[in-house]
Amino acid sequence: MTPTLTAFKASPDRGRGLARDMRVRWAFEELGQPYDVRLVTFAEMKAPAHLALHPFGQIPTYEAGELAIFESGAIILHIAQRHAGLLPEEANGRARAITWMFAALSTMEPPIIERETSMFTERDKPWFDERLPAVDGRIRTRLGQLSDRLADADWLDGGFSVGDLLMVSVLQRLGSSGLVAEHPNLAAYVARAEARPAYRRAFEAQYAVFLAAQTT
Repeated sequence: MTPTLTAFKASPDRGRGLARDMRVRWAFEELGQPYDVRLVTFAEMKAPAHLALHPFGQIPTYEAGELAIFESGAIILHIAQRHAGLLPEEANGRARAITWMFAALSTMEPPIIERETSMFTERDKPWFDERLPAVDGRIRTRLGQLSDRLADADWLDGGFSVGDLLMVSVLQRLGSSGLVAEHPNLAAYVARAEARPAYRRAFEAQYAVFLAAQTT
């Protein structure tokens, strides 16, 4: 049975590939697995049918047969466990790859999301000019630690894995901030991942949705 992924019908990121369905698309493409996409509007995301799949009214969700799950990390781990290609076969390597998944989502992403939120909702607040440097400072600390760990390696732990897929997806959210560029090895790491054919296929698929939304 082909699984179904939900995604924004009109993504607020304007096709930049930052919405979390992009991570799942990328994983499917890396694994060479087919998937369907059901596009949802913001109103539909808050309707009972979608809330039954995702209690917080967000995307993505994953449905296959009787299974319905949510959260991009959980979805990616599920499909990576079912299909060879994104998790090492050796037990310790597998555990380390999963650890990097959690590091991306639990350690790296929170201050980056905090920065995004501040940029979009707090620019007119009197504390913005003081708050942003503090948030950037926390991000710089994490980026420095990640840069030191990556050093001159291509990927975080041996070959490309789910850990890299999620870490790059998180780093991409820093966009034009210039923060990633402060570490040439991290900038090269992101570029290397974005050059993967599977990433390009996933990006083009989600960008086609953005273009279609512009004509409706």
